[in-house]
Amino acid sequence: MENHSFVFQSVYLFHDTIANNIRFGQPEAPMEGVIEAAKKACCHDFITALPEGYDTVIGEGGASISGGEKQRISIARAMMKDAPVIFLDEATANVDPENENELMQDIQALTAEKTVIMIAHRLKTVEHADQIIVVDHGKIVQQGTHAELIEQDGIYRSFISERREAASWKVTVSVPQNGRDAKNPGNSLFPGFFYA
Repeated sequence: MENHSFVFQSVYLFHDTIANNIRFGQPEAPMEGVIEAAKKACCHDFITALPEGYDTVIGEGGASISGGEKQRISIARAMMKDAPVIFLDEATANVDPENENELMQDIQALTAEKTVIMIAHRLKTVEHADQIIVVDHGKIVQQGTHAELIEQDGIYRSFISERREAASWKVTVSVPQNGRDAKNPGNSLFPGFFYA
């Protein structure tokens, strides 16, 4: 396991300080290295805003911080370990959009010259991969680069087309001023709200 780093969608953190959670793969790492990894993983600012900073003890499983914060700490842990093989399972799934682009650049730097096995459903995460493998019902059904797969009639192109179409959808809600259903004036459009 010393040659592998893992960043899972469902992150587990230990009941310990944030610094020790980051240096988990390198327990003797100096604090400067912990801070550098946290900055690259876009979590330094929220850590330093905590009352105890890097010495803040987080609850078992990371219960005291948000999903996005846990994921960024997990990415910092992987950066700190600097292993030659990296597994990324939806590594940015819980990261806020403000940090995602910067974090993706840092993940690309982390994974340069390394073997990366990535599980992802987001185009932004996989489109620059050297090799994309499409699995359907446990079987490999397509394999290639993004450019190659987008040209093939198959699951990958369908998935990308559907994601792009869904991204363009807009939801609009039209509510009468009095909040009553126009077809059934006695019904409130908002359950739990009553109008006299």
